[in-house]
Amino acid sequence: MEITNLIPHIEALIFASDKPLTTLEITELVNNAFGFMEDKISLDQVEAAIEGITEKYASEFYPFEMKQSGGGWQFLTKKEFHKTIAQINGDKFLKRLSAASLETLAIIAYKQPVTKGEIEAIRGVSSDYAVQKLLEKELIIITGRNEKLPGHPLVYATSKNFMDYFGINSADDLPKIKEVLAEQLVEPTVIKDLNEDGETEVKSDEIEGTDEVEALAVTEGGELIINKEQGEGEEN
Repeated sequence: MEITNLIPHIEALIFASDKPLTTLEITELVNNAFGFMEDKISLDQVEAAIEGITEKYASEFYPFEMKQSGGGWQFLTKKEFHKTIAQINGDKFLKRLSAASLETLAIIAYKQPVTKGEIEAIRGVSSDYAVQKLLEKELIIITGRNEKLPGHPLVYATSKNFMDYFGINSADDLPKIKEVLAEQLVEPTVIKDLNEDGETEVKSDEIEGTDEVEALAVTEGGELIINKEQGEGEEN
């Protein structure tokens, strides 16, 4: 079968499927549909067709695109149209998650595989309820036990449903912490000693004088640190 003839069949399969389809699954489904053909469709042919479909829907003409997400291929609305379709779908799914659940989900996503004890060490509070809710919504799964820790606690990781919902193919596709922090850059605040009137002088730009000053800054890990700097008029 020619690639041009194969493409619409693959498009139909992905469009009709209620879950992401892998390249292998697509190959098997197409061959089942055309069982009368002597020459079976190969994996290479399907991959070539998928490449063509991906390129086709990358055009600005289409409001959706075909992407690998949740372990397979599916059609997804492009980012620039998310606000438009949110009027229909809203944030129903995430609105049913509490702030504690979202916080717990974020920790699991970036720290997986992780135990509940490790989650609670980061949050500083019990996470029993949040973890249970995430399991019920199938956003996380139990991947086993940590045999190195006392009591062999359960280990948690994100699920295929999580990847599917957020439009990623694996945990490696999550935004890097550096990228997230870069969008929320915190400028250091310089704190000088009290003046004669007992007031604290605060500057965040150019520092004059020769006094040693302390600058408060936030590291990439989110920790507050104090950097001691020399004034402009002081020799090193």
